[in-house]
Amino acid sequence: MEAISRHVLAEFYGCPYHLLNDLKFIEQGMCKAALEAGAEVREVAFHKFSPQGVSGVVIISESHLSIHTWPELGYAAVDVFTCGTTVDPWDACKYLQAILEAENIKGMEITRGTDIPVQRQTAV
Repeated sequence: MEAISRHVLAEFYGCPYHLLNDLKFIEQGMCKAALEAGAEVREVAFHKFSPQGVSGVVIISESHLSIHTWPELGYAAVDVFTCGTTVDPWDACKYLQAILEAENIKGMEITRGTDIPVQRQTAV
């Protein structure tokens, strides 16, 4: 059976402190990354920590994107989870790599929902 979703787990290294610690920049960048991948943005929630760091999620019709930043380490952890075949999670990662000015990115893709048995719905 074909997978019903794709989940990319990506790590971004060597990013400038000022970018990873900028709440508005991260929020706008994540929304734009979703759009670059072909997704439809539904809701967003982001938080700036003290003294540093940003975490947030972009809910898309096709699932979600999330980010957690450690500006003091130049590091960000990103998840891009997409359902269906119209959104490419790697396009979002490529966009984020560029805007976060990451020196290196390490990522892996997990296909999800490959062992779901086919069920038939019967109208009553």
